[in-house]
Amino acid sequence: MSSSLPAVPVSILTGFLGAGKTTLLNRLLKDPDLSDTAVIINEFGDVSIDHLLVEASSDGVIELSDGCLCCTVRGELVDTLADLMDRMQTGKIKPLKRVVIETTGLADPAPVLQSVIGNPIIAQNFRLDGVVTVVDAVNGLQTIANHEEALKQVAVADRIVISKTGLAEAPERDAVTARIRALNPRAPLIGGDSAEAGRATLFDCGLYDPSSKIADVGRWLQDEAHHDHDHHHHDHGDHHHGHDHHHHHDVTRHGGDIRSFSIVHDRPIEPMALDMFIDLLRSAHGEKLLRMKAIVAVADRPDRPLVLHGVQNLFHTPERLAAWPDPNDRRTRMVLITKGLTEDFVRDLFDAFTGKPRIDRPDAQALSDNPLAVPGMRF
Repeated sequence: MSSSLPAVPVSILTGFLGAGKTTLLNRLLKDPDLSDTAVIINEFGDVSIDHLLVEASSDGVIELSDGCLCCTVRGELVDTLADLMDRMQTGKIKPLKRVVIETTGLADPAPVLQSVIGNPIIAQNFRLDGVVTVVDAVNGLQTIANHEEALKQVAVADRIVISKTGLAEAPERDAVTARIRALNPRAPLIGGDSAEAGRATLFDCGLYDPSSKIADVGRWLQDEAHHDHDHHHHDHGDHHHGHDHHHHHDVTRHGGDIRSFSIVHDRPIEPMALDMFIDLLRSAHGEKLLRMKAIVAVADRPDRPLVLHGVQNLFHTPERLAAWPDPNDRRTRMVLITKGLTEDFVRDLFDAFTGKPRIDRPDAQALSDNPLAVPGMRF
């Protein structure tokens, strides 16, 4: 990219797990004004459910049906932006009008912002054009109280989209609005179902200005700048041993008790078994279930999979797809992000209802015979 060309605006789309970022992004990408947009998606986990619905090409780049470009972040965000810059300079892709970074719901937004504004090379070619944060009207208040990442996501925002307002009672909506206003008095609040939330102008926030936020935002960015300096110094110092475990550009920074894992099942599942598994997991351990996404082969219509979305105790009505995104792969795939809930426990529960005992557990057959005899379960 020639330095004489204007810097490409970068918009950051953030919000905690299950707030509705991908739903909002899908609406926005239908706006013709977002043609020639690169979408950088940072997901937490080893299986991507969303990417099953688009066409993958080489090098982790996904060509969306409307010509947008989607890159899954596998390393440093700076490296991904530099790669886009190189592709434009070498003519591999045409010049971009905008870059949208959709962060994982577990992202601390400060290192993401600092990656764009704090790197001199990136800052020559890209400019941070604002932050849009999605907040769930149903779970938002509790999420902000329990997760510092969610609090920061609200505080740094230039626009705040409140999703799921139709599922929340008036007191819930008022309470989450009051909490948002305390953290961010200036950002416009936009209803997730409003026409404005589906227009590209949602991203036209102007050059990002930390001074327009609460004082904590400037401090968070300053802390990241210090971490950047320390990381650079350690990398080039005489006593560096190659084991620096603090990666300030790690946009999936999170607590040690948060886990992501996937379940893959190669046989269609009986509808009743699926209902019982989801209902028990939701009702007994919903507060530990930060996010669940799944595409499921159901025995009654194995040719038309179900797509499931759940956040804590709230599960949306399943969507029946017209066909499998990949007709050669009809396996059930579930991605779960949990806090304080182990992978073995969830797998044992799933296997109990689907009749697939874990061969590495001596009590697996008993679990299959008696689904209620799951170790550690409380009723």
